[in-house]
Amino acid sequence: MVQVESNSSMSRVVLEPHAQFDLTAHSRASSIRSLSISHSKRHRTTLLYVGTHSGTLFSLSAEDSNDSDDAVLRKLSFLRSVSVSDAAVESISVIEEFRKLLLLSDGTLFLVDSELSNRATKLSFPKGVSLVTRRRLRNNGGESEGFGSGLGSGSGSGSGLGLFQKLRMNSMKEGEVQSETGGGCVFAIVVGKRLILAELVLGNRNGKSERDDGGALVVLKEIQCVDGVVSAMVWLNDSIVVGTVNGYSLISCVTGQSSVIFSLPDVSWPPRLKLLHKEWRVLLLVDNVGVIVDPHGQPVGGSLVFRHGLDSMGEIDSYVVVVSDGKIGLYHKRHGCCVQVLPFGGEGVGRCVVASEEDKGGRLVAVATATKVVCYQKLPSVEQIKDLLRKKNYKGAISLVEELESEGEMSKDLLSFVHAQVGFLLLFDLHFKEAVDHFLLSETMQPSEVFPFIMRDPNRWSLLVPRNRYWGLHPPPAPLEDVIDDGLMTIQRASFLRKAGVETIVDNDLFLNPANRADLLESAIKNISRYLEACREKDLTESVREGVDTLLMYLYRALNSVEDMEKLASSINWCVVEELEQMLEESGHLRTLAFLCASKGMSSKAVHIWRILARNYSSGLWKDPSLENNTQNSGGNLISGRVIAAAEASKILEESSDQELILQHLGWIADINQVLAVNVLTSDKREIELSPDEVVTTIDPQKAEILQRYLQWLIEDQDCNDTQLHTLYALSLAKSAIEAFESENISENLDSGNIETRSLAMLKNSIFQIPVRERLQIFLQSSDLYDPEEVLDLIEGSELWLEKAILYRRLGQETLVLQILALKLEDSEAAEQYCAEIGRADAYMQLLEMYLDPQDDKDPMFTAAVRLLHNHGESLDPLQVLEKLSPDMPLQLASDTLLRMFRARVHHHRQGQIVHNLSRAVDIDARLSRLEERSRNVQINDESLCDSCDARLGTKLFAMYPDDTVVCYKCYRRQGESVSVSGRNFKEDILIKPGWLVSR
Repeated sequence: MVQVESNSSMSRVVLEPHAQFDLTAHSRASSIRSLSISHSKRHRTTLLYVGTHSGTLFSLSAEDSNDSDDAVLRKLSFLRSVSVSDAAVESISVIEEFRKLLLLSDGTLFLVDSELSNRATKLSFPKGVSLVTRRRLRNNGGESEGFGSGLGSGSGSGSGLGLFQKLRMNSMKEGEVQSETGGGCVFAIVVGKRLILAELVLGNRNGKSERDDGGALVVLKEIQCVDGVVSAMVWLNDSIVVGTVNGYSLISCVTGQSSVIFSLPDVSWPPRLKLLHKEWRVLLLVDNVGVIVDPHGQPVGGSLVFRHGLDSMGEIDSYVVVVSDGKIGLYHKRHGCCVQVLPFGGEGVGRCVVASEEDKGGRLVAVATATKVVCYQKLPSVEQIKDLLRKKNYKGAISLVEELESEGEMSKDLLSFVHAQVGFLLLFDLHFKEAVDHFLLSETMQPSEVFPFIMRDPNRWSLLVPRNRYWGLHPPPAPLEDVIDDGLMTIQRASFLRKAGVETIVDNDLFLNPANRADLLESAIKNISRYLEACREKDLTESVREGVDTLLMYLYRALNSVEDMEKLASSINWCVVEELEQMLEESGHLRTLAFLCASKGMSSKAVHIWRILARNYSSGLWKDPSLENNTQNSGGNLISGRVIAAAEASKILEESSDQELILQHLGWIADINQVLAVNVLTSDKREIELSPDEVVTTIDPQKAEILQRYLQWLIEDQDCNDTQLHTLYALSLAKSAIEAFESENISENLDSGNIETRSLAMLKNSIFQIPVRERLQIFLQSSDLYDPEEVLDLIEGSELWLEKAILYRRLGQETLVLQILALKLEDSEAAEQYCAEIGRADAYMQLLEMYLDPQDDKDPMFTAAVRLLHNHGESLDPLQVLEKLSPDMPLQLASDTLLRMFRARVHHHRQGQIVHNLSRAVDIDARLSRLEERSRNVQINDESLCDSCDARLGTKLFAMYPDDTVVCYKCYRRQGESVSVSGRNFKEDILIKPGWLVSR
């Protein structure tokens, strides 16, 4: 059950007084008993019919304007009256399709035309009629159609129509009355204890016209009515709902059976029924509760709880209209809320009657007291919304709009329009969060509509602002500072007025708890920023995007939100740099300006700003927020800040192809961080590569590692084959290696600390992970394009012996290489390996001589000589070895080696003899086989045939193949000397005959 409460959000103006009619001006001795409204679509006129206790029927009319189909009543006037009977006109039923009125007076039914141009005709029908109601169908079909649709096999309207036709034929004589229309009007009439179903049929009788004679009621069916006096009745589809003092019952017009819907208490208000045309349901009054049931009598939805007793009920759109004690109450059907109460007759006016248009689009409601009729018209939905907005009932306005939109009576565009309108009203009421919430719910609002609140006119985007004042309920847009000042002034003015006793419409929250101007301005900026951030995701024109992003940057600057500023500037944005440059420079937000310039492709300006920041970081022009909390090490913060500036600049230069710009700023970046400088030079993101010659010339000679890393990238990654660059790289590495070697020697002499620790410290300060000497050695061995003599000249006087050996090897100086490996480096393994590469036996002998006679007053290297003899003694001549051995060499050192060498020598000699003799035997065998083949004889007689063509050989020339096949010379020329008649190719398949060496 829906309890009706006083809810300001649901209170609204739905009805407004339109016109009234005073009965005393036409009949002082009578009072109003019944009331009905009919809208003539044909004449675009709304008629009101008033029935009095004296039996007179009045018609009132209002003329609609001709310029709109949605015109409302402008004028209410008296048209005609007709006397019905001497008793009260109890009810008026309008039959619009026949332009007739069916009246109930003094227990008798009367028929009169809707224009009241003729007298009322009494219908021939049993007297004692207490109640009459017309049958209503959902789809406005002929009322005879579907009658009894629940009969038979349930086939729908087809079977019911057959029953209806039979009832009509049984009730009328053939040819007595002929229906003018395809279907008649069916009524349910209560006569005593009987419920009669009858059809009103209009036609000709005895040659008279229909206007002169009226019509006739044809009884279709009689049903035993429920116990008690029926005081209310509604007929929809096949169900008749009746109300008595005992309760409400549902009677089937098909079967005639009844069932109880609700029972009323002993002390209760009289039963009231109202057909709700829009929902196609019935409203039943149970005491002070309105219960809604469907055509089957089942309760649906919520119930309506009325505050007081009521005299009559009506319907208009989504509302139920009730009247009592001179007041109209308007209740929402779905929510059950009382949305409006209107006084119209004052207290003590007696019984009241309400009438409403029965179609779904009805706009009028008429209320009558004893002597007065007041007509109300429904306020258009837009006007209702405006009224709520004027009263600052924004929640109620939005609720109404959503309700209308869900019912299909309002478009989504209008819903968006109202959200925007509410947002502007809330903004001027200083409720910025709620205002932006409504802006975001509006799908039609343009972001440019908030531009005037941020930047004063005229500005770059003034022409983009739509000149749309909506409904004129709020002032024109102004900067947020002015809006806040005006709002605070309004609150202050309202305070003075309230103290003077004048009621004003102002927000109580702000009135009782006035906010600080600074807090309001901060809230306004934050929420407008929130709206613009959401607008960035929409599909906007380029000019509007520029305005959104640029003004959003203004708002971030006003909030001093550095993080948001940099995030916007560094992302894809549409900011206009010209509009922001001066502001950012004056406020010191150079970092944001640098990000912004970089995002717009202004690389030169962006890098220049980063250079200024790196140079002046310690002066406090900008700080890294992540470093501000660490105040203990300001020097570390300074270094980190400079590195950040250099890193951002290097990111820009890595993608730039402007060689002049890159080389211009390479120096200061290298001063801060050499790795960043290398990244700039070796970037693969740029489209046009830099000129190596220009880069090499520009690099500071003191920063050799940058040059080396750049040359390494050219040679190894870019496959550069320039001999000058290879030579330059080798020379640079050699120079650095000499310096590193000398530095290590000096440090070793001055400090007896751990040499390995010092080497690791040097590597930590280097951009390379590999020591320079190792890099030099790898390059000297891998490259063939550098000039070894030039490099050798540089390192000739140094102690880089391994590097010298590599260079001498390039130059083919074998003796010098062996001297360095064997004598300077004392690397026997390397020396022996080099001899193996040379591949000559004299190389080992030369190495042995060096071991035995090192020169320069050095002692003989007997251990190395023994190692050489042990590993490669078989390759040496023993006599030469003995000649070279020094008399001072201990015999026990070389005895085993010499014996093994001699044994190997004898073994090799004997192996050679065996091979020689075997080869000689094979040669003899081959010669013997050849001789045997040459000495073979072939005897040819007159009977001998060619193995190929079978021709007699006789005295012809012939040939014989190794497989003993004989052919004539002609076939031999055709076959060739390699392939015999059998098809064997002796070049590919060699015929081997065993010789004496094999057979033996």
